[in-house]
Amino acid sequence: MLKIFGAVGSGSVPIEAALMLAGSPYEVIEAITWEDEAARKMVEKVNPLGQVPALVLPSGEIMTESAAILIYLADLYPQARLAPGLSDPKRAQYLRWMTYVSAAIYAFAWIKDDAMRVAARKEDAPHVIDRIHDRIAECWSKMDEQITPGRYILGDELSVLDLYVTVISRFGPWRTRFYESAPKMAEIVRQVDADPRLEEFWGKRFPFHEGWERR
Repeated sequence: MLKIFGAVGSGSVPIEAALMLAGSPYEVIEAITWEDEAARKMVEKVNPLGQVPALVLPSGEIMTESAAILIYLADLYPQARLAPGLSDPKRAQYLRWMTYVSAAIYAFAWIKDDAMRVAARKEDAPHVIDRIHDRIAECWSKMDEQITPGRYILGDELSVLDLYVTVISRFGPWRTRFYESAPKMAEIVRQVDADPRLEEFWGKRFPFHEGWERR
């Protein structure tokens, strides 16, 4: 069985969703590393950066980096049709945007967790977060301008890219700004939010609390 070090409302959620849709058994080891020092130290044993998600394969091999894990799992379970295959013309753009979301957007999470990791003065921290949110909104906008979606980002089939964008777009600067910045993807993530296959899953792993689109 695959084991995932993850947490409610974290970057492990799209991975868990992909495994659920693929029908693969998995175990989540809950680790809120940004709040719990003991959890961070536990995760450091598999990922020296102390970050989730981290995937432990049945062989004991470790995978980190959310985009890499999602790409790997989609290829591992081709019957789930969660990604374009190697010979699919959409494969190049799939890899492009998976990497883009990871590198250009999700990578900022490390700073948002603690702006003093880059801010010179404590009073500068709120301004750092504001600039990060501006940059994330810009990156979403640039992606939205360049895609030609069908029902989903890559066409008419749900992929791990849709799961990835749906979850990461819930992080700051929050969904309301995402909707404004990326109107084409806004319709897609709303559809993924409402997917009946994921209703119970979302309720457990990333609940839609009142006001969730703004925080």
